[in-house]
Amino acid sequence: MEKILIIEDDDSIRKLLRYDLKHANYDVDTAEDGLNALEKARSSHYDAIICDWMIPHKSGIEVVCTLRSEGYQGVIIMLTAKDEEEDILEAFEAGVDDYLTKPFSPRVLTARISAHLKRSSLSLKHHDQVIGNTIINTELRSVIVEGQEIDLTKKEFDLLHYLVENQNSVKDRDQILTEIWDFGYDGDTRIVDVHIHKLRAKLEQSTIHIESLRGIGYVIKTK
Repeated sequence: MEKILIIEDDDSIRKLLRYDLKHANYDVDTAEDGLNALEKARSSHYDAIICDWMIPHKSGIEVVCTLRSEGYQGVIIMLTAKDEEEDILEAFEAGVDDYLTKPFSPRVLTARISAHLKRSSLSLKHHDQVIGNTIINTELRSVIVEGQEIDLTKKEFDLLHYLVENQNSVKDRDQILTEIWDFGYDGDTRIVDVHIHKLRAKLEQSTIHIESLRGIGYVIKTK
């Protein structure tokens, strides 16, 4: 059974999410503040973490940054009343995989969790794919550039792998959302642009280049 940690200081929301997710056959733990959340995340394995932004002691953003820096590779979904573009970009830069603004539909959240976990659990065949000075290993989910491993999040790796597998084809944002986020995403397609921007920065020393075709989409090229 997949295990989820809910980090939420609002008692009514926390209980509602716990009830819905348990009825969706997930093993659910909860935390009411950032420090307790980090303690639980470090002592147990969670397939997904649902994190409110505004929580006591450590903010949700601080929790996400800490977990990612410590190597957590599971799904993280941010819940918040913040809906400004700067807030959304900050959350994705911190390492979240998805972002829902309050008020939100618990059914939509459950569907998104299911989609993210389904993609995370896909079994990839072992092989090394070599493009120029870059090696992509789909079993180990690693990317090596000139002998140095590049630290990618789960979504960044999935996005890179998808574009490489389709390197002779331009993919628009809707195609990428469908394939990588694996659900009918009804939010801002800037989620794709944010991840592309982060990938480009991390692949600066790679001969892999993600080219943007204005008004069309993205395609992999080699330098």
